[in-house]
Amino acid sequence: MIATNVIQGGAVGSVLEQALSASGGLLRLTPTWVPRSFLHPGRRLKLHPDDLYAYGAERGGIDERWFASTTEAANQGRVWHEGLSFVSFGGQQFTLKDAVAAAGPRLIGQAMWNEYQRWPVYSKFFDNMGPIPHHMHQKQEHARLTGQEGKPESYYFSPQYNNVDNNFCYTFMGLEPGTTKAQLRQCLENWSKGDNGILDLSRAYRLKRGSGWLIPPGVLHAPGSLCTYEPQWGSDVFGMFQSLVEGREVPWSLCVKDVPEDKKHDLDYIIEQLDWEKNVDTHFKEHTYLEPIVAAQGPGWVDKWIVYGRIDGKQLFSAKELTLEPGARCTIRDPGASGWITVQGKGSLGKLNLQTPAMIRFGAETEDEVFITFEAAQAGVEVVNTGSEPLVGLRYFGPDVHANVPNVGDYKK
Repeated sequence: MIATNVIQGGAVGSVLEQALSASGGLLRLTPTWVPRSFLHPGRRLKLHPDDLYAYGAERGGIDERWFASTTEAANQGRVWHEGLSFVSFGGQQFTLKDAVAAAGPRLIGQAMWNEYQRWPVYSKFFDNMGPIPHHMHQKQEHARLTGQEGKPESYYFSPQYNNVDNNFCYTFMGLEPGTTKAQLRQCLENWSKGDNGILDLSRAYRLKRGSGWLIPPGVLHAPGSLCTYEPQWGSDVFGMFQSLVEGREVPWSLCVKDVPEDKKHDLDYIIEQLDWEKNVDTHFKEHTYLEPIVAAQGPGWVDKWIVYGRIDGKQLFSAKELTLEPGARCTIRDPGASGWITVQGKGSLGKLNLQTPAMIRFGAETEDEVFITFEAAQAGVEVVNTGSEPLVGLRYFGPDVHANVPNVGDYKK
């Protein structure tokens, strides 16, 4: 539910200027809820139980909350703003997408604006009761054929949002080394026979709180039931390769959702979308698994890399976790904009209050989410813990923000 006082178009610029001036370059964001009709909500997003089906039962339960998003959710029957984050200021709201369009260089930096003309990434909490289908996100070359962009993504399992494992705390990733395309083709041929057996060709990894993974496009994965923080590229393309999950049918339409019309029954093309070598990598975990690495620290605080590494040699997104002990304060000075979500405690970020909610009603505003603009990030923003427990915030960045990021595997050094 969006407030009736939404402003759009040319009216955004003046209110945006007031918001930036009042907060020192920070923007308060409201919760962005996204349902998925084919999944079962995990109930850890702090959304009130009565509001899990706020979009209607036919749309499915809300199992995702998107952060600092200018990317629209590719859901059938979607409302016009689905997936888009809203800025709240002075009783008015406008989309972060419109804000970036109005003042891109100030919000995301001149270099990123010149390259993409948008904030090209987003993050989310992804929360399900059980596993989801083995699926992949298309590479750029295949996504382009349907007018979209490819989608690499990453995972971090925040301890604060994982008080319980739910039903299946394991994720199948890739394919067992030695798997052949003929074997995978047989699974697609068996789609309408019930369980098509694709998990027999894969391997599951137990999920660990406080760790993560970096998943390139074209790589199969069936996320397990930990609530997941997911910085990723700003696209919602995917293709499901598993026909039955926990007894629930996965329609063929979700396998070919982002496949050209003349390829929707071309099994060889569907398989061609995969990055085969990455899927059957004999050292898959070594090349994709992440653990936190300290980036900076001081009295009572520590800032850690939680998402890092490169996708095909490119720094597309990254993320950090900042923790302050009670009474501690620090100034974060980043080379680029970021989307911030508070996962524990209370305090302040610049001139804005931070408070981790215990329960959120659908349509209600909170004090846990902020967009840190390029200008504010470069100037530096003071973070203060005013509570009696640690203050913990996650923030993610866009492409090429950092001069250097750790490589996958550097946590072992």
